[in-house]
Amino acid sequence: MKQKKTTIFGSIASKPLWVNILLGLGLSVLVFFMFFQMLEIMTKHGAYLRVPDVKGRKVQEAKILLENAGFTVLVQDSLYYDTIAPMTILKQFPDPDATVKVNRTIYLTVNRQTPPIVPMPNLLGMSFRNAVLELKAVGLKLGDTSYMPDIAKNAVKDQQVGGSSIRAGTAVPMGTLISLVLGAGIGNEDMPVPDLFGLTYTEAMTMLDASGITLGVVLPDADLTDTAAGFVYWQNPDRYTEDKVLNRIRAGQMMDIKLTVIKPERQDSVIEINSNQQNGARDF
Repeated sequence: MKQKKTTIFGSIASKPLWVNILLGLGLSVLVFFMFFQMLEIMTKHGAYLRVPDVKGRKVQEAKILLENAGFTVLVQDSLYYDTIAPMTILKQFPDPDATVKVNRTIYLTVNRQTPPIVPMPNLLGMSFRNAVLELKAVGLKLGDTSYMPDIAKNAVKDQQVGGSSIRAGTAVPMGTLISLVLGAGIGNEDMPVPDLFGLTYTEAMTMLDASGITLGVVLPDADLTDTAAGFVYWQNPDRYTEDKVLNRIRAGQMMDIKLTVIKPERQDSVIEINSNQQNGARDF
């Protein structure tokens, strides 16, 4: 007599309906339970780590420390401080000692290897205080300060790097030292107004610089194309008063001049000896 084969489906079909329903519910519960157990293992649910403090460390050292602790690392930003070693960690997120899940990404901000380039601002004419604030705003530093005779006391007359003037807009590394030449105001002692008549523009500038007098307005004639090649034929203030007495001027005051192409000849001769005798006591 042949034995009848029993299949799984046959076994299920042979049982009452309520038994099959209970078996189905039990199997579903078992599947869900196993799924959540596997999910917890895969995501390390409930596993937390304390973030180590890597600020002040070098980038490579910080990466090794964080990765060995179970974190991923991403350098997301860079800043520049010339007082801190290059490629040093400046900031981190999350903060040190924060409690986070395993495999959390730690974002780092590092100090740049090389300083960024910034344009030189135009400080000419600014007050000393405003010039310092402007330098700080663009990441430049104040170097030496010196003074020259000028009516505008403490106003910036020149901006320099390494002893040479630097024009506004010139690209310079952040942190560069900028030296300022400031106006010293008007001097306390007066002197005879220098005679610039017949001098070239360069000669006149040299004489004014030696006297501490500031060159004011320069008015070249229409046919003069090169100011440096011009000759002085008019100055203000003049060398003499209307009474043929030497005019006086102080260091820091300004003189205006007019220039012409051809060297001028003096029309009215003035005997300076007489004027010097009249004012000799003031010159010594």
